[in-house]
Amino acid sequence: MTSLMHIGIIGGGQLGRMLALAGYPLGFTFRCIEPAANSPMGQVAPQILAPYDDAAGLAELARDADVITYEFENVPVHTARQLAQRVPVYPPPQALEVSQDRWHEKSFFRQHDIPTPAFAQVNHAGDLAAAIEQIGGLPCVLKTRRLGYDGKGQWVLRSVADVAAAGDELRQQPAATGYIVEAWVPFARELSILAVRGTTGELAFYPLTENTHREGILRLSIVPAARAPEALAQTYAARVLNALNYVGVLAIEFFERIDGDGHAQLIANEMAPRVHNSGHWTQDGAATSQFENHLRAITGLPLGATDVRGGDRGHAAMVNLIGTTPAPSAILKIPDAHLHLYGKAARPGRKLGHINMVADTAHSLHERIVLVQAALT
Repeated sequence: MTSLMHIGIIGGGQLGRMLALAGYPLGFTFRCIEPAANSPMGQVAPQILAPYDDAAGLAELARDADVITYEFENVPVHTARQLAQRVPVYPPPQALEVSQDRWHEKSFFRQHDIPTPAFAQVNHAGDLAAAIEQIGGLPCVLKTRRLGYDGKGQWVLRSVADVAAAGDELRQQPAATGYIVEAWVPFARELSILAVRGTTGELAFYPLTENTHREGILRLSIVPAARAPEALAQTYAARVLNALNYVGVLAIEFFERIDGDGHAQLIANEMAPRVHNSGHWTQDGAATSQFENHLRAITGLPLGATDVRGGDRGHAAMVNLIGTTPAPSAILKIPDAHLHLYGKAARPGRKLGHINMVADTAHSLHERIVLVQAALT
Protein backbone atom coordinates (compact mmCIF):
# COMPACT_ATOMS: atom_id res chain seq x y z
CA MET A 1 0.00 0.00 0.00
CA THR A 2 1.14 3.55 -0.67
CA SER A 3 1.07 6.45 1.75
CA LEU A 4 -1.50 8.31 -0.40
CA MET A 5 -4.62 6.64 0.90
CA HIS A 6 -8.16 7.44 1.97
CA ILE A 7 -9.18 6.15 5.39
CA GLY A 8 -12.74 5.74 6.67
CA ILE A 9 -13.31 6.03 10.41
CA ILE A 10 -16.35 4.78 12.31
CA GLY A 11 -16.99 7.35 15.01
CA GLY A 12 -16.41 11.09 15.14
CA GLY A 13 -14.97 11.61 18.62
CA GLN A 14 -11.67 13.02 19.77
CA LEU A 15 -9.74 9.84 18.98
CA GLY A 16 -10.83 10.08 15.35
CA ARG A 17 -9.89 13.76 15.36
CA MET A 18 -6.39 12.95 16.61
CA LEU A 19 -6.01 10.12 14.09
CA ALA A 20 -6.82 12.53 11.27
CA LEU A 21 -4.46 15.20 12.57
CA ALA A 22 -1.68 12.59 12.76
CA GLY A 23 -2.45 11.31 9.29
CA TYR A 24 -2.54 14.50 7.26
CA PRO A 25 1.26 14.97 7.33
CA LEU A 26 1.57 11.45 5.85
CA GLY A 27 -0.69 12.38 2.95
CA PHE A 28 -3.76 10.44 4.13
CA THR A 29 -7.29 11.75 3.69
CA PHE A 30 -10.21 10.90 5.96
CA ARG A 31 -13.98 10.65 6.25
CA CYS A 32 -15.98 9.56 9.29
CA ILE A 33 -19.50 8.33 9.96
CA GLU A 34 -21.02 9.80 13.12
CA PRO A 35 -24.67 10.52 14.08
CA ALA A 36 -23.90 13.60 16.22
CA ALA A 37 -23.50 16.91 14.41
CA ASN A 38 -20.37 19.05 14.88
CA SER A 39 -18.35 16.11 16.17
CA PRO A 40 -14.69 16.59 17.13
CA MET A 41 -13.55 14.69 14.05
CA GLY A 42 -16.19 16.34 11.87
CA GLN A 43 -14.46 19.65 12.60
CA VAL A 44 -11.30 18.47 10.83
CA ALA A 45 -12.59 15.97 8.21
CA PRO A 46 -15.73 15.31 6.14
CA GLN A 47 -18.48 13.69 8.22
CA ILE A 48 -21.29 11.40 7.11
CA LEU A 49 -24.13 12.36 9.43
CA ALA A 50 -25.75 8.96 9.97
CA PRO A 51 -26.09 6.14 12.54
CA TYR A 52 -23.36 3.52 12.67
CA ASP A 53 -25.63 0.88 11.14
CA ASP A 54 -27.14 3.05 8.39
CA ALA A 55 -26.77 1.17 5.09
CA ALA A 56 -26.51 4.25 2.87
CA GLY A 57 -24.05 5.95 5.22
CA LEU A 58 -21.85 2.85 5.43
CA ALA A 59 -21.88 2.49 1.65
CA GLU A 60 -20.71 6.09 1.35
CA LEU A 61 -17.98 5.51 3.96
CA ALA A 62 -16.70 2.47 2.07
CA ARG A 63 -17.09 3.89 -1.44
CA ASP A 64 -13.61 5.34 -1.86
CA ALA A 65 -11.91 4.06 1.31
CA ASP A 66 -8.70 2.02 1.06
CA VAL A 67 -9.09 0.88 4.66
CA ILE A 68 -11.57 1.44 7.50
CA THR A 69 -10.85 1.70 11.20
CA TYR A 70 -12.82 2.82 14.25
CA GLU A 71 -12.22 5.11 17.19
CA PHE A 72 -14.45 3.54 19.85
CA GLU A 73 -15.04 -0.08 20.83
CA ASN A 74 -18.84 -0.16 20.83
CA VAL A 75 -19.12 -0.15 17.06
CA PRO A 76 -21.80 -2.71 16.11
CA VAL A 77 -19.93 -5.89 15.18
CA HIS A 78 -22.29 -6.54 12.28
CA THR A 79 -21.37 -3.10 10.90
CA ALA A 80 -17.66 -3.95 10.95
CA ARG A 81 -18.30 -7.33 9.34
CA GLN A 82 -20.52 -5.82 6.67
CA LEU A 83 -17.86 -3.25 5.79
CA ALA A 84 -15.12 -5.91 5.80
CA GLN A 85 -16.83 -7.55 2.82
CA ARG A 86 -16.04 -4.41 0.78
CA VAL A 87 -12.79 -3.04 2.19
CA PRO A 88 -10.20 -4.07 4.80
CA VAL A 89 -11.35 -3.25 8.34
CA TYR A 90 -8.71 -3.00 11.08
CA PRO A 91 -8.61 -3.93 13.88
CA PRO A 92 -10.51 -7.07 12.82
CA PRO A 93 -14.20 -7.42 13.79
CA GLN A 94 -13.32 -10.35 16.07
CA ALA A 95 -11.41 -7.96 18.33
CA LEU A 96 -14.56 -5.87 18.70
CA GLU A 97 -16.61 -8.95 19.51
CA VAL A 98 -14.22 -10.09 22.24
CA SER A 99 -13.80 -6.67 23.85
CA GLN A 100 -17.47 -5.64 23.87
CA ASP A 101 -18.58 -8.33 26.33
CA ARG A 102 -16.76 -8.51 29.64
CA TRP A 103 -17.56 -12.21 30.05
CA HIS A 104 -16.08 -13.04 26.64
CA GLU A 105 -13.13 -10.73 27.28
CA LYS A 106 -12.19 -12.29 30.61
CA SER A 107 -12.69 -15.78 29.18
CA PHE A 108 -10.44 -14.88 26.23
CA PHE A 109 -7.70 -13.69 28.60
CA ARG A 110 -7.91 -16.92 30.60
CA GLN A 111 -7.78 -19.03 27.42
CA HIS A 112 -4.46 -17.39 26.59
CA ASP A 113 -2.97 -17.75 30.08
CA ILE A 114 -3.35 -14.10 31.01
CA PRO A 115 -4.37 -13.73 34.67
CA THR A 116 -7.68 -12.00 35.51
CA PRO A 117 -9.68 -11.47 38.69
CA ALA A 118 -12.01 -14.34 39.56
CA PHE A 119 -15.31 -13.73 37.74
CA ALA A 120 -18.79 -15.18 37.37
CA GLN A 121 -21.90 -14.51 35.31
CA VAL A 122 -24.97 -12.83 36.79
CA ASN A 123 -27.98 -13.26 34.52
CA HIS A 124 -30.52 -11.80 36.94
CA ALA A 125 -30.80 -10.57 40.51
CA GLY A 126 -31.38 -14.07 41.87
CA ASP A 127 -27.89 -15.13 40.70
CA LEU A 128 -26.02 -12.37 42.51
CA ALA A 129 -25.46 -13.95 45.94
CA ALA A 130 -24.31 -17.29 44.50
CA ALA A 131 -22.00 -15.57 42.01
CA ILE A 132 -20.38 -13.52 44.78
CA GLU A 133 -19.80 -16.68 46.80
CA GLN A 134 -18.33 -18.38 43.73
CA ILE A 135 -15.62 -15.70 43.33
CA GLY A 136 -14.69 -15.67 47.01
CA GLY A 137 -17.09 -13.20 48.58
CA LEU A 138 -16.96 -9.48 49.28
CA PRO A 139 -15.64 -7.01 48.32
CA CYS A 140 -16.27 -7.35 44.61
CA VAL A 141 -17.32 -5.35 41.56
CA LEU A 142 -20.59 -5.84 39.67
CA LYS A 143 -20.48 -4.73 36.03
CA THR A 144 -22.76 -4.79 33.04
CA ARG A 145 -21.37 -7.19 30.46
CA ARG A 146 -21.63 -4.56 27.73
CA LEU A 147 -21.41 -0.79 27.16
CA GLY A 148 -19.84 0.34 30.43
CA TYR A 149 -16.98 2.84 30.26
CA ASP A 150 -15.37 5.54 32.44
CA GLY A 151 -16.88 3.91 35.53
CA LYS A 152 -20.41 3.68 34.11
CA GLY A 153 -22.31 0.41 34.57
CA GLN A 154 -20.22 -0.59 37.61
CA TRP A 155 -20.98 -1.01 41.30
CA VAL A 156 -18.45 -1.71 44.06
CA LEU A 157 -20.04 -4.07 46.59
CA ARG A 158 -18.45 -4.03 50.03
CA SER A 159 -21.29 -5.06 52.35
CA VAL A 160 -24.48 -7.10 52.54
CA ALA A 161 -26.40 -3.83 52.24
CA ASP A 162 -24.55 -3.04 48.99
CA VAL A 163 -25.51 -6.45 47.61
CA ALA A 164 -29.17 -5.93 48.53
CA ALA A 165 -29.22 -2.50 46.90
CA ALA A 166 -27.56 -3.85 43.75
CA GLY A 167 -30.10 -6.69 43.62
CA ASP A 168 -32.94 -4.18 43.78
CA GLU A 169 -31.40 -2.18 40.93
CA LEU A 170 -30.95 -5.30 38.80
CA ARG A 171 -34.61 -6.20 39.29
CA GLN A 172 -35.73 -2.71 38.32
CA GLN A 173 -33.37 -2.22 35.36
CA PRO A 174 -32.12 -5.59 34.13
CA ALA A 175 -29.40 -5.46 31.47
CA ALA A 176 -30.36 -7.22 28.25
CA THR A 177 -27.04 -9.08 28.12
CA GLY A 178 -26.64 -9.64 31.86
CA TYR A 179 -23.86 -8.82 34.27
CA ILE A 180 -20.52 -10.08 35.48
CA VAL A 181 -19.20 -9.98 39.02
CA GLU A 182 -15.44 -9.78 39.58
CA ALA A 183 -13.34 -10.31 42.68
CA TRP A 184 -11.79 -7.21 44.16
CA VAL A 185 -8.07 -6.98 43.36
CA PRO A 186 -5.91 -5.41 46.11
CA PHE A 187 -3.60 -3.76 43.61
CA ALA A 188 -0.52 -1.62 44.13
CA ARG A 189 -1.19 0.51 41.03
CA GLU A 190 -2.89 0.53 37.64
CA LEU A 191 -0.77 0.09 34.52
CA SER A 192 -1.52 -0.03 30.82
CA ILE A 193 0.40 -1.12 27.76
CA LEU A 194 -0.11 0.12 24.23
CA ALA A 195 0.92 -2.45 21.66
CA VAL A 196 0.92 -2.24 17.87
CA ARG A 197 0.76 -4.98 15.24
CA GLY A 198 1.18 -4.37 11.55
CA THR A 199 -0.29 -6.22 8.57
CA THR A 200 2.93 -8.27 8.29
CA GLY A 201 2.82 -9.31 11.96
CA GLU A 202 5.42 -6.73 13.01
CA LEU A 203 5.05 -5.88 16.71
CA ALA A 204 5.93 -2.76 18.70
CA PHE A 205 5.29 -1.85 22.33
CA TYR A 206 5.19 1.46 24.16
CA PRO A 207 6.57 1.56 27.73
CA LEU A 208 4.16 0.65 30.49
CA THR A 209 2.18 3.66 31.68
CA GLU A 210 1.13 4.24 35.30
CA ASN A 211 -2.45 5.54 35.51
CA THR A 212 -4.48 7.26 38.20
CA HIS A 213 -8.29 7.16 38.01
CA ARG A 214 -10.91 9.05 39.98
CA GLU A 215 -14.65 8.39 39.75
CA GLY A 216 -13.87 5.78 37.12
CA ILE A 217 -12.23 8.32 34.78
CA LEU A 218 -8.54 8.46 33.91
CA ARG A 219 -6.99 11.60 35.39
CA LEU A 220 -3.22 11.18 35.12
CA SER A 221 -0.81 8.99 33.15
CA ILE A 222 2.95 8.86 33.80
CA VAL A 223 5.59 7.12 31.72
CA PRO A 224 7.79 5.24 32.11
CA ALA A 225 6.22 3.51 35.08
CA ALA A 226 9.00 2.97 37.61
CA ARG A 227 10.15 -0.63 38.17
CA ALA A 228 7.44 -1.93 35.84
CA PRO A 229 7.31 -5.55 34.56
CA GLU A 230 7.74 -4.55 30.91
CA ALA A 231 8.63 -8.00 29.56
CA LEU A 232 5.63 -9.64 31.21
CA ALA A 233 3.22 -7.03 29.87
CA GLN A 234 4.66 -7.37 26.38
CA THR A 235 4.30 -11.15 26.53
CA TYR A 236 0.62 -10.88 27.43
CA ALA A 237 -0.03 -8.22 24.79
CA ALA A 238 1.68 -10.27 22.09
CA ARG A 239 -0.53 -13.26 22.91
CA VAL A 240 -3.65 -11.14 22.37
CA LEU A 241 -2.37 -9.51 19.19
CA ASN A 242 -1.32 -12.76 17.56
CA ALA A 243 -4.39 -14.74 18.65
CA LEU A 244 -6.69 -12.17 17.04
CA ASN A 245 -4.48 -11.62 13.96
CA TYR A 246 -4.74 -8.03 15.11
CA VAL A 247 -3.76 -4.96 13.11
CA GLY A 248 -3.50 -1.54 14.75
CA VAL A 249 -3.02 -0.21 18.28
CA LEU A 250 -4.33 -2.24 21.21
CA ALA A 251 -4.47 -1.09 24.85
CA ILE A 252 -4.59 -3.51 27.79
CA GLU A 253 -5.20 -2.20 31.30
CA PHE A 254 -3.69 -4.16 34.19
CA PHE A 255 -3.77 -4.18 37.96
CA GLU A 256 -0.28 -4.65 39.37
CA ARG A 257 -0.17 -6.78 42.50
CA ILE A 258 2.98 -7.51 44.51
CA ASP A 259 3.20 -11.09 45.84
CA GLY A 260 4.69 -12.22 49.12
CA ASP A 261 8.15 -12.50 47.58
CA GLY A 262 8.04 -8.95 46.27
CA HIS A 263 7.47 -9.97 42.64
CA ALA A 264 5.12 -7.99 40.44
CA GLN A 265 2.06 -9.75 39.02
CA LEU A 266 -0.16 -8.31 36.29
CA ILE A 267 -3.90 -8.95 36.44
CA ALA A 268 -5.71 -8.05 33.20
CA ASN A 269 -8.67 -5.73 33.73
CA GLU A 270 -9.80 -4.95 30.18
CA MET A 271 -8.61 -4.24 26.69
CA ALA A 272 -9.52 -1.60 24.11
CA PRO A 273 -9.11 -2.39 20.39
CA ARG A 274 -8.21 1.18 19.42
CA VAL A 275 -5.97 4.09 20.29
CA HIS A 276 -6.38 4.84 23.99
CA ASN A 277 -6.57 7.70 26.47
CA SER A 278 -3.58 6.38 28.43
CA GLY A 279 -1.49 6.71 25.27
CA HIS A 280 -2.15 10.40 24.61
CA TRP A 281 1.25 11.24 26.11
CA THR A 282 2.79 9.73 22.95
CA GLN A 283 1.78 12.81 20.91
CA ASP A 284 4.53 14.87 22.53
CA GLY A 285 6.50 12.31 24.52
CA ALA A 286 7.24 9.45 22.11
CA ALA A 287 9.28 9.12 18.94
CA THR A 288 6.06 8.10 17.12
CA SER A 289 2.60 8.83 18.50
CA GLN A 290 0.07 6.05 19.01
CA PHE A 291 -2.10 7.75 16.38
CA GLU A 292 0.58 7.72 13.69
CA ASN A 293 1.52 4.14 14.54
CA HIS A 294 -2.09 3.01 14.29
CA LEU A 295 -2.28 4.55 10.82
CA ARG A 296 1.05 3.04 9.83
CA ALA A 297 -0.17 -0.37 10.96
CA ILE A 298 -3.52 -0.37 9.16
CA THR A 299 -2.02 0.95 5.90
CA GLY A 300 0.83 -1.56 5.76
CA LEU A 301 3.61 0.93 6.48
CA PRO A 302 6.59 0.14 8.75
CA LEU A 303 5.90 0.83 12.41
CA GLY A 304 7.62 3.78 14.05
CA ALA A 305 9.84 3.79 17.13
CA THR A 306 7.96 3.75 20.44
CA ASP A 307 10.69 5.09 22.73
CA VAL A 308 10.06 7.95 25.12
CA ARG A 309 11.68 11.08 23.72
CA GLY A 310 15.03 11.60 25.39
CA GLY A 311 15.87 7.92 25.59
CA ASP A 312 16.72 6.61 29.05
CA ARG A 313 16.39 10.14 30.43
CA GLY A 314 12.97 10.76 28.91
CA HIS A 315 9.82 11.16 31.00
CA ALA A 316 6.29 12.13 30.02
CA ALA A 317 2.84 12.58 31.53
CA MET A 318 -0.73 13.40 30.57
CA VAL A 319 -3.45 15.12 32.58
CA ASN A 320 -7.03 14.80 31.34
CA LEU A 321 -9.28 17.86 31.24
CA ILE A 322 -12.65 16.80 32.64
CA GLY A 323 -15.70 19.07 32.61
CA THR A 324 -13.86 22.38 32.19
CA THR A 325 -10.85 23.73 30.33
CA PRO A 326 -8.23 26.18 31.60
CA ALA A 327 -7.15 29.44 30.01
CA PRO A 328 -4.56 28.33 27.41
CA SER A 329 -2.03 30.88 28.67
CA ALA A 330 -2.09 29.29 32.14
CA ILE A 331 -0.88 25.99 30.67
CA LEU A 332 1.35 27.15 27.85
CA LYS A 333 3.55 29.20 30.17
CA ILE A 334 4.60 25.96 31.90
CA PRO A 335 7.81 24.60 30.34
CA ASP A 336 7.25 21.64 27.98
CA ALA A 337 3.49 21.55 28.59
CA HIS A 338 1.33 20.95 25.50
CA LEU A 339 -2.40 21.65 25.36
CA HIS A 340 -4.75 19.51 23.23
CA LEU A 341 -8.43 20.52 23.05
CA TYR A 342 -11.14 18.45 21.36
CA GLY A 343 -13.63 21.10 20.23
CA LYS A 344 -16.34 19.80 22.57
CA ALA A 345 -18.91 21.73 24.58
CA ALA A 346 -18.26 21.68 28.32
CA ARG A 347 -20.37 19.59 30.65
CA PRO A 348 -19.64 17.81 33.96
CA GLY A 349 -17.68 14.58 33.57
CA ARG A 350 -16.93 15.11 29.88
CA LYS A 351 -13.41 14.70 28.48
CA LEU A 352 -12.67 18.04 26.83
CA GLY A 353 -8.96 17.78 26.22
CA HIS A 354 -5.65 16.85 27.78
CA ILE A 355 -2.28 18.31 28.63
CA ASN A 356 0.97 16.50 27.84
CA MET A 357 4.22 17.20 29.64
CA VAL A 358 7.75 16.05 28.92
CA ALA A 359 10.88 16.33 31.05
CA ASP A 360 14.45 15.04 31.41
CA THR A 361 14.00 13.71 34.93
CA ALA A 362 11.23 12.23 37.04
CA HIS A 363 11.63 15.12 39.48
CA SER A 364 11.21 17.77 36.77
CA LEU A 365 8.17 15.93 35.44
CA HIS A 366 6.60 15.88 38.90
CA GLU A 367 7.16 19.63 39.24
CA ARG A 368 5.36 20.24 35.95
CA ILE A 369 2.48 17.99 36.92
CA VAL A 370 2.06 20.01 40.12
CA LEU A 371 2.05 23.26 38.14
CA VAL A 372 -0.53 21.94 35.67
CA GLN A 373 -2.80 20.62 38.40
CA ALA A 374 -2.57 23.94 40.26
CA ALA A 375 -3.60 25.75 37.07
CA LEU A 376 -6.69 23.56 36.87
CA THR A 377 -7.98 24.36 40.38
